[in-house]
Amino acid sequence: METYLRMVDLPYQNYFDGKLSPQGKMPWIEYNWQQVSGSEFIIDFLEEKLGVNLNKNLSPQERAVSRAVTKMVEEHLYWTIAYCQWVDNLEETQKMLPVTGPLSDMLKWILGHLNSSMVQREMYGHGIGRFSKEEVYKLMEKDMRTLAELLGDKKYFMGPKMSTVDAAVFGHLAQAMWTLPGTRPEQLIKGELINLAMFCERMRRKFWPEWFVDIEDVYYDGADTDSSEGSSTGLMDFGLFSRTDTMEESEASDKHTHSHTHSPDTDHSLFDSDVGTGSDNGPQLKCDPPSPDPPNPAPSSPKPPNP
Repeated sequence: METYLRMVDLPYQNYFDGKLSPQGKMPWIEYNWQQVSGSEFIIDFLEEKLGVNLNKNLSPQERAVSRAVTKMVEEHLYWTIAYCQWVDNLEETQKMLPVTGPLSDMLKWILGHLNSSMVQREMYGHGIGRFSKEEVYKLMEKDMRTLAELLGDKKYFMGPKMSTVDAAVFGHLAQAMWTLPGTRPEQLIKGELINLAMFCERMRRKFWPEWFVDIEDVYYDGADTDSSEGSSTGLMDFGLFSRTDTMEESEASDKHTHSHTHSPDTDHSLFDSDVGTGSDNGPQLKCDPPSPDPPNPAPSSPKPPNP
């Protein structure tokens, strides 16, 4: 949801208090004292209230494909990534929890296992949790390969211009890209499905200019990784964000000369022109909300699933 707000250039403020919507859902926003929950309803609400629309250049058929892919990601791939993060890779996920203090290790263990239990319970209710570990990963791989085939060599999923499906896909693939070191989804996205890694890096550079990652970690080299030595790259805590405030910095960073890192499976560099972030490649929407009260989306990665 945060990426979508940045894509349409809407300022917002995060509240990391763990509060859920009246429906017990995340994400949710509050705009002019009106609360809206659920990504799809939030986007519909903002389109109606503020006139923002990333899908205005799509044909009716493309809109249908975009929605189908979004639902696959949100209702299917999401659970397989959650399983990898909160069940199969729980020990590493605990280390990334933003808890400090003398009892931080104990609190991380408690929070991690509480979230893990909730994930397993929700997955069982969904149905996907009734399959074996290997079957869950097989479903995850099918979803990721489907996304890779759909993206192909395009800049964004629906073509040269951004649409809402890009925000949905990035929000989920970023988990595999940067928060699951050494796992199967990371190996896939940074190895065989390198075009998905290039897409994630393209989105990160364009909409998260303050989020720095180790460029050497963009592709998976197949080497054994010692979890005690691995370090995760997290998002800096920018509670109040307006893309307009960082536009000049983002454009300036695009002009820097980077050392090229080539993937083992392609001649492309992640900093070649196909990863460019020029403003001519997507709609630049300027929206001034009628109220100074910005939307308040719920926090993101890593997070438990929506109840």
